Amino acid sequence: MNHKDILLVEDNPDDEALTLHALKKNNINNKVIVARDGVEALAYLFGSEASDAEVTLPAVILLDIKLPKIDGLEVLRRIRADERTRYLPVVILTSSNEEEDRLKGYSLGANSYVRKPVDFDEFVRAAGQLGLYWLLINEPAIG
Repeated sequence: MNHKDILLVEDNPDDEALTLHALKKNNINNKVIVARDGVEALAYLFGSEASDAEVTLPAVILLDIKLPKIDGLEVLRRIRADERTRYLPVVILTSSNEEEDRLKGYSLGANSYVRKPVDFDEFVRAAGQLGLYWLLINEPAIG
C-alpha cells in the first residue's frame, strides 16, 4: 500500500472540521476522504453500480457509529463481510460512551474504539496518536 489515505465517516460538520483540523495540527497531511453517511462510505469502499473502476482502499477508516441512512455498526459489518475490506483497520471514533455500542463494535471487528474527547486539546492529542499509530507504526494485513 503506497498511499496512506484516511476515510473519515462523519455526519456532523463540526466534528468533521474538528477532526480535519486536529489531523493537520499534528502534521498528518494524508489525503482524507470524507463520507457523511453510511451509504457514502460503502459507495466509496465498494464502488457504485454505475462505476466499475477499481477502488483505492484507505489505510485506515475513522468511523462514527451514529450515522444517517446506514449506521456505522452496519457499515462495519459490511466491511468485515467482504473479502476486499475484511482486514482494513477500522477505528470507531464516536461520542457514544454506551457499553453496548463499544461491545457491538468490537464484536463486529473494530480494531479500536475511541471516544471523542469533549476538550479540543485532548481531541488534538488523540488524533495525533491515532495518526501516528495507524499510519506510521501499524503493519497492515493487506497492501
